[in-house]
Amino acid sequence: MKPEAGAGRTKGAAASKASRSSGTAKATKTSSASKGAKAARAGGATKPRRAGKAAAGGKGGAGGETRRRKKAPTKVNGFAVGDHVVYPAHGVGRITGIDERAVGDQTLQMFVVAFEKDKMTLLVPTGKVDSAGMRRLSSRETMDAAISALRGRARTRRVMWSRRAQEYEAKLNSGDPVSIAEVVRDLHRNVGQPDQSYSERQMYEAALDRLAREFAAVENTDTEQAANKLEDVLRAA
Repeated sequence: MKPEAGAGRTKGAAASKASRSSGTAKATKTSSASKGAKAARAGGATKPRRAGKAAAGGKGGAGGETRRRKKAPTKVNGFAVGDHVVYPAHGVGRITGIDERAVGDQTLQMFVVAFEKDKMTLLVPTGKVDSAGMRRLSSRETMDAAISALRGRARTRRVMWSRRAQEYEAKLNSGDPVSIAEVVRDLHRNVGQPDQSYSERQMYEAALDRLAREFAAVENTDTEQAANKLEDVLRAA
């Protein structure tokens, strides 16, 4: 019976040892799980901070792009937005903006010129102002010379109207106020003079309007008042 008791004690000791070993293992697992949870919590706290930094960086990047965006210029080659200019074939217009436009495979800087009366907008490359003939308004001295031309004697030529019309058209499209004044003078008819033909009347009105618009811009008045003043000069000549 004693050996059996010893065997029982041996088995009990072994079971106790196994229990303690199991408890240690469980404790070890619990400790590892606890550490893992802490690490996970720590990792979870770290990740939002990284996301926050990334978001902040993205915001800053967008702001950087905004800051780097080129501001549209308001003045180029001496011409500023809001200036009145003269384009030979269309007369007086006003610069409403300076934009970049894609032309083929190039990007060109353009003056945006509005002609309000004609309801037309013209794009003139900033680098081709001289070749396009776009210019600033005439000086008062130049306009005085144009008015002097109106007071001069009309020049009549005994040639076909088609030939004269070509000459007048060339003067009109030159953009020179003195040359335009000569067209107005030559086609004007006072009381007692032969009436104008329909084509002559059209050419006269186009030339008078072109001259009056520039005269109005120089004198800071409206086109109708300027045209009346120019015709008063013609009638008094």
